[in-house]
Amino acid sequence: MLHYIIVFFVLAVIAAFLGFGGMASSFAGIAQLLTAVFVILFLASLVYSLISGRRPPGGSIL
Repeated sequence: MLHYIIVFFVLAVIAAFLGFGGMASSFAGIAQLLTAVFVILFLASLVYSLISGRRPPGGSIL
């Protein structure tokens, strides 16, 4: 999902540079929506892992 955010951000910057205002705002809106979804899913998985007490595979770094 992070890959799609970066792709739409780059498309928005390119479209804005070339003067396509409508397309740039559409791409920027999609990137904002995907960013919000990504952050919400990240926070939900973080809270779930803290509540359940499970460690991610691979053990601890320390």
